[in-house]
Amino acid sequence: MKGISQSNPGQQTVNLILGHGRRLACLSLAVLAISGCSPAPKGDLQIDSQTPTLAETQAMQQTVSATQSAYGTLEDGTQVNQITLKNAHGVELDVIGYGGIITRLLTPDAKGELGDIVLGLDSLEEYASSNPYFGALIGRYGNRIANGRFTLDGTTYQLDTNDGVNHLHGGIQGFDKKVWDMQPFTTDSSAGVVLTLVSPDDDQGYPGTLTTTVTYELNNDNELDMRFSATTDKPTIVNLTQHSYFNLAGTGDILDHKLMIPADAITPVAEGLIPTGEMMPVEGTPFDFRSAKTIGRDIGGDHEQLRLGLGYDHNFVLKGQDNEELVLAARVSEPTTGRVLEVLTVEPAVQFYSGNFLDGSLTGKGVNYAHRSGFCLEPQHHPDSPNQSTFPSTVLRPGETYHTRIVYRFSTL
Repeated sequence: MKGISQSNPGQQTVNLILGHGRRLACLSLAVLAISGCSPAPKGDLQIDSQTPTLAETQAMQQTVSATQSAYGTLEDGTQVNQITLKNAHGVELDVIGYGGIITRLLTPDAKGELGDIVLGLDSLEEYASSNPYFGALIGRYGNRIANGRFTLDGTTYQLDTNDGVNHLHGGIQGFDKKVWDMQPFTTDSSAGVVLTLVSPDDDQGYPGTLTTTVTYELNNDNELDMRFSATTDKPTIVNLTQHSYFNLAGTGDILDHKLMIPADAITPVAEGLIPTGEMMPVEGTPFDFRSAKTIGRDIGGDHEQLRLGLGYDHNFVLKGQDNEELVLAARVSEPTTGRVLEVLTVEPAVQFYSGNFLDGSLTGKGVNYAHRSGFCLEPQHHPDSPNQSTFPSTVLRPGETYHTRIVYRFSTL
């Protein structure tokens, strides 16, 4: 299974931080060169048209930070905290312990103005009662498992069924509804938080006690680097992901966002959005995003898969082999703001969801979340893999360590 190894994740983290430091040094030199910030002659202060603006100067002078504050209290009295991460260029995000939810994510547009690009709610009570997975960590198993049932080593396990007869995103009380322990940290070039959760044996029907660690690290390359690891004391299945809903314009629908997914095939679905086990080439279909096109261009097309998904809600196959190579899963740009989001992953696939079930019943941040007002890109193993022998395995055994990685990279046109 991809991501299982005996390697030392701590060493990987050290290497990553050192790598960021080297890139930051180069970036700083590049900023100085582009801005024309050469030393002025003694006694004279020379300013030309290339001098950085006040906002640019303030952004360059900012330091990374990770601060903790109280967010709210659940009905059972459990206190939930919030960690705010900031990098040196003004990118900022809030993460709460409940569900590991990213509640706010500020990135600059082409003019340098910051805006929130993720959908979210206004209180812990709303997240606990009516959240359609906005910003949440998903586990133990992202996406669907047919009839909530799978067989492992001759034993059949029945999971919670919370999507009709099927199991979705870890069950009724999946990782999106657990309170994670959070430990903030900073380095010279990044701010982050380490989230940990112990899921007991038989949680939502899954075998084995699963100990999971997720690191969110916001670096000065304007990347949110998310690293996942998990261990178990019994054979089990694992398929973790992140479920942020994005709108790079901040308001309105997402149909004019331009999307590129470098996938030659999807795993087509039947009723209930359970994969058939086949691979469907995207060429000549509305699912061909190999060259960038607007999300809305073909979404209303006459195609059976669009009918079944009520739009795009499909697993796009990124790799023919299950390996640790970090690859581009998708690139999205928004024309009015110039914002660009790239999603990278080591996973073999990514689920693209076009916000088909948003219906205006939820409001947050002063915005009504109408139909298709947000999109999701969820790197993952294929849905229903435990019941599909031709799909990459999601089995994790004692003595092994599950690893996966997702990177959100922010830029502008």
